[in-house]
Amino acid sequence: MEKIRVLQIGCGKMSVFTMRYVFEHGAKIVGAVDINPKLIGKDISEVMGGEKCNVTIAGVNDLANYIKSSKPHIAIITTMSLLNDIKDLVRTCVSLGVNVITTCEEAFFASNSNPTIYHELDVLAKANKVTITGCGYQDIFWGNLISTLAGTTHKITKIKGSSSYNVEDYGIALAKAHGAGLTLDDFDKLVAASDKISEEERNNIIKSGNYAPSYMWNTVGWLADKLHLNITSMKQECIPQTHVEDLNSNTLNMTIKAGNATGMSALVTAETKEGITIEAECIGKVYAPDEVDTNEWTIVGEPETTITVRQPNTVELTCADIVNRIPDVINARPGFVSTSEMGEPTYRVDSLEKYLK
Repeated sequence: MEKIRVLQIGCGKMSVFTMRYVFEHGAKIVGAVDINPKLIGKDISEVMGGEKCNVTIAGVNDLANYIKSSKPHIAIITTMSLLNDIKDLVRTCVSLGVNVITTCEEAFFASNSNPTIYHELDVLAKANKVTITGCGYQDIFWGNLISTLAGTTHKITKIKGSSSYNVEDYGIALAKAHGAGLTLDDFDKLVAASDKISEEERNNIIKSGNYAPSYMWNTVGWLADKLHLNITSMKQECIPQTHVEDLNSNTLNMTIKAGNATGMSALVTAETKEGITIEAECIGKVYAPDEVDTNEWTIVGEPETTITVRQPNTVELTCADIVNRIPDVINARPGFVSTSEMGEPTYRVDSLEKYLK
């Protein structure tokens, strides 16, 4: 059976793991592209480590021709967090018959935050008989882990979750999206103000395709879909995080002054027709020396259950989920498909192509 052929789009911090994991799971990297001129022309081994692979990083502007020559089965996109920022990359891949799996957080459940682009890409993927999927850390630690806990509960009144991560681990685009480095006045104007609106105003922005959701906005939509809950209302609040001392950010290449925003907490609350409240918070910031990633969720009801994961290796877990999901994406129906309908992620013992239908 032919090895799965993978194209890596974005050769930053996440690709260090996705590319290595692809190789170690028996698939083949047939190409890689990036916008960074310092990376273009280098062998991918200079990014992920190890011996020379004879795969040279090309410029993203030549993506279409690169796809035609390398003939990948699937592209891994590890670049930006919002669908509007990756839509052109996705269009190019899908139009040329290439499946897409991405760490783009909005793509985890894009239909509830950017329905216009979601439906456009869904139609395009169906027409070209390929699949688009967003997944990563949230696929298990904010999604399938929670739905599994729900399956052991007799009665649920609330699902409450909180997860923190260091924006230093994910690159400059994500750090800026969290308001890291801004003064509190600028944070209020540039980040928080967009959510100080009515639900009707938010729905109009969502319909226009210009909404900037937090990661939990899409996660809450995913959870409701997985648990067959009908959301009647949703709101989001973005709150700046600060520190009492100056913090150095290598990603932003700056010192964040004490009292300025080190990042943000985004709190999403949804009410459902079934009477279950979903309240989910993600905290992304530049960490102080003593801070670590945490993930805690509580199913409130009968019985009440809390699960806490302290110091998860969020980056590596994200990349492992992406690579383990590759067969699921190729096997899935055509379209823009959420992992909420793919079943739980599975550990892959054998080479990835052996899991294809």
